Amino acid sequence: MRTEEQNIQLAEMLFPKTKKTAKDVFNSFPKRKLKEGEMVLRFAPSPTGFIHIGNIYTGMICVKFAKQSNGVSILRIEDTDKEREIENGVTMIVEGLKGFGVEFDEGMISEDKWHGVYGPYIQSKRLDIYEVFAKELVSKGLAYPCFLTEEELEDMRKKQSELNVRTGCYGKWSIWRDADINDIQERINKGEIFAIRLYSRGNYDNTFELEDLTKGRVTIRENDMDAILLKSDHFPTYHFAHPIDDTLMGITHVLRGDEWFSSVALHIEIFNALGFTYLPYAHLSPLMKMDDGKKRKLSKRKDPEFAVSYYLKKGYPKEGLLEYLLNIANSNFYDWRKQNPNNSLEEFQLRFEKFNKAGAIFDIVKLNDVCKEYLATLKAEEVYQMALDWSKEFDEKIFNLLSKNKDYCIRIFNIERTGEKVRKDLVKLEDVEEQLTIFFDELLEKKEVEDISDKVEVKTQREIVRMYLESFNFKDSLDEWFDKVKKIAMDLDISKVGDVAMVLRVALTHRTKSPDLYQTIQVLGDEKIRERLEKYLARMI
Repeated sequence: MRTEEQNIQLAEMLFPKTKKTAKDVFNSFPKRKLKEGEMVLRFAPSPTGFIHIGNIYTGMICVKFAKQSNGVSILRIEDTDKEREIENGVTMIVEGLKGFGVEFDEGMISEDKWHGVYGPYIQSKRLDIYEVFAKELVSKGLAYPCFLTEEELEDMRKKQSELNVRTGCYGKWSIWRDADINDIQERINKGEIFAIRLYSRGNYDNTFELEDLTKGRVTIRENDMDAILLKSDHFPTYHFAHPIDDTLMGITHVLRGDEWFSSVALHIEIFNALGFTYLPYAHLSPLMKMDDGKKRKLSKRKDPEFAVSYYLKKGYPKEGLLEYLLNIANSNFYDWRKQNPNNSLEEFQLRFEKFNKAGAIFDIVKLNDVCKEYLATLKAEEVYQMALDWSKEFDEKIFNLLSKNKDYCIRIFNIERTGEKVRKDLVKLEDVEEQLTIFFDELLEKKEVEDISDKVEVKTQREIVRMYLESFNFKDSLDEWFDKVKKIAMDLDISKVGDVAMVLRVALTHRTKSPDLYQTIQVLGDEKIRERLEKYLARMI
């Protein structure tokens, strides 16, 4: 083992340009003044791929806990994996989250801009900070340079596998942890690259207990791995960066995915080595899916609904998606919503102990039901505006129809939107085209007319349409209109009035199922009704 003096000498050798101390760094970050119960949480995704539904889920929970405690939510970008980073990855994250109403009090707002006084909120801009703490750990003998190459590490893993022991850099396998300082100097002089590893003091045979906010009391083995803290490119690993950033930014609770649970022992050891108080952890189980009767994690390779772009393109209402995510986040949300059908989502209080420990099932069918119910509560003007905003980006044809026919479209969306039985066939904004099709000839003409000749003979269909045209008066009230439909049935000796209505429905809309027929007629207008009925008659000659 190196002496205290040698460790200090080694730290200067490795970080000759780093002059700041940990105290200097802390002095540049103001201590947060929080009242009891206020929470500061961060969501820290990596810009290494498309934003997915799990990001929305975790980000929403982070923002929700912060809001309900009058605390602070932070969007921090962990961009230390430069090989996997994609172009405009930060913007994709920011815009993807914002598109579903997940917005943060502090953090990144574009590729290189942020708001808040604890920035930079992107790790690649904080490299000098990590070096300060890495240097301090080396000077205390709690970290060391490691010159193992990829080939040497692979050879070590093979030997460990042959011996049937744990793979990794620990104990006697960590050949650089107590290397002679002269050997290290010689390697540096040769320009060889190195990583900074933790000098673990843990014992794998020992265990300790920890209270996880979602999992409850758990027993964990101590860490004994000399994990990499700074990579050879001087970028930190997540293991090293997050204790530093969370402490400097005043994070009160670490909320993250369950995949990090296996690293808790390592992270606590790093917190302790840095002299920081480790934070309460809440590990969220992954979103699951039923597949052939078995639960599995949602997959970006297998499941199109994993990508947030799927929901944006189809026009899922953000309020519906967030409501569904709250429903699968906390087991008591369903009962709360039943008791408070008209309350804002902000009034619901998330609780850590109510999270599903085994993984919440994400069911697209149930999501559709939630969105359907939500859209049914909106006014026609609100549906119109949502559809206009969505189609402007995703459907030029529908955008043009909506923007040029505002009042007409609002009347269309208002059909069966009031009264005891509200129509609920609109699940997402993509479905707007189906509703508009009936009312715009250029859309309707592309739809085949449903054949109902097996239910009503063609000859009878002709008579129904002809008689209806003769008696039709656009100014008729609902009762007057229905009396005329009943009279046609009586005159033609048709036992079911519904058969007469079905013929008229197909003649006007090309389908057997459509919104309320009388309301549809009122929206289409006198001229359009007569024109379509005449066309239907001509088609049957």
